[in-house]
Amino acid sequence: MVASSFTVLRASRLCQWGWKSWARLSGPPTLSTGGRTTWARTNATLSLEPAGRSCWDEPVHITVHGLAPEQPVTLRAALRDEKGALFRAHARYRADAAGELDLARAPALGGSFAGLEPMGLLWAMEPERPFSRLIKRDVQTPFVVELEVLDGHEPDGGRQLARAVHERHFMAPGVRRVPVREGRVRATLFLPPGTGPFPGIIDLFGLGGGLLEYRASLLAGKGFAVMALAYYNYDDLPKSMDIIHIEYFEEAVTYLLSHPQVKGSGVGVLGISKGGELGLAMASFLKNITAAVIINGSISNVGGTLQYKDETVLPVGMNPKRVKRTEDGLKDIVDALNNPLEGADQKSLIPVERSDTTFLFLVGLDDHNWKSEFYAREASKRLQAHGKEKPQIICYPETGHYIEPPYFPLCKASLHNLVGGPVIWGGESRAHAMAQVDAWQQIQTFFHKHLDGDKRTITAKL
Repeated sequence: MVASSFTVLRASRLCQWGWKSWARLSGPPTLSTGGRTTWARTNATLSLEPAGRSCWDEPVHITVHGLAPEQPVTLRAALRDEKGALFRAHARYRADAAGELDLARAPALGGSFAGLEPMGLLWAMEPERPFSRLIKRDVQTPFVVELEVLDGHEPDGGRQLARAVHERHFMAPGVRRVPVREGRVRATLFLPPGTGPFPGIIDLFGLGGGLLEYRASLLAGKGFAVMALAYYNYDDLPKSMDIIHIEYFEEAVTYLLSHPQVKGSGVGVLGISKGGELGLAMASFLKNITAAVIINGSISNVGGTLQYKDETVLPVGMNPKRVKRTEDGLKDIVDALNNPLEGADQKSLIPVERSDTTFLFLVGLDDHNWKSEFYAREASKRLQAHGKEKPQIICYPETGHYIEPPYFPLCKASLHNLVGGPVIWGGESRAHAMAQVDAWQQIQTFFHKHLDGDKRTITAKL
């Protein structure tokens, strides 16, 4: 069940480096003039727990001390990604009668979000440059978040009362990063602290190509050996997806299972978007895929041809006339793909009914990339019709396409490689943020259950 508030979240034991972080800015008292109230107290302190640094998927407790009773203030948060793109959020608050402000107890009065949202300053961030998506490209360095407390309710006009800088890391203490260049496989393996062996997972992203490591690195901190796998547009891999050979993924499974710190006779697959579709293909054609989490994936092949030995899965057709325009002039492509159950497009269907894998489908009900709920339910029908286990499907209302680890802001629109322009991805910021927190726990619980096979381990990890 989706958590109703972020107040129920607890800090991960893996990422607590300290207890408190303080920032202080002092100055002379301010006078009252012209009948307008100004606030004389300037010895405000901004406190964050855990101190100074934490893992990205870990909640932070933010408090402000030393304000005047019921003083109105604005809190701002900002970070820049590795390319220099700026993301920021702000919210208006009022101190309590003792001059204290605790974001776990005080509702925001407006701004980038409203209501009791202790982590809103992160998940509500929006890009300064349109169509930018927050992505961590180098997991060995943190995102540096700057937090400010400003006097009054003007996000760009108030006097700064306090400031703090907080590092948000993507590798928990002891997690090891191992580049993989074995045969054709191009990947990065993340290993938890200790000698293991650990349950193994292959992590796949979507149409952007390249090698994204941030989800794998975070998940390794939860006790899994996670291999972030590139499959095109990286290093010496093909530059396009015209033909994707499933044998490449088979080689990756063989490598992971042969690693001395990976246990069991099977691995898990975690895939989103095109990566979810490829996860379904791996589970359908390959052995040793024990469990798979499919995040907004498709049961029909999209974009290029899938090839495994002498079998071919053709791409589903697309009708550009079904692409709509939003009021902002952006493209809405949710209806663009043909129905894979009709006519020649049935040749695009991935034969999921062959699979003996245990599945978890995570679905954003406002996904505007494609009809993810329809695909998940059709996969379920086909599996059950062939006597296979009914998969678990979790649907999240008002949630868009990119269901990320917790506290990544909603990407409302960005460039689409196949469409060649900006498209909308769906979702409402708060609901999407809540879905990401729940989905992250669902992923961990599912993989611990089906890869560890030890319910005591599941309880210990939550």
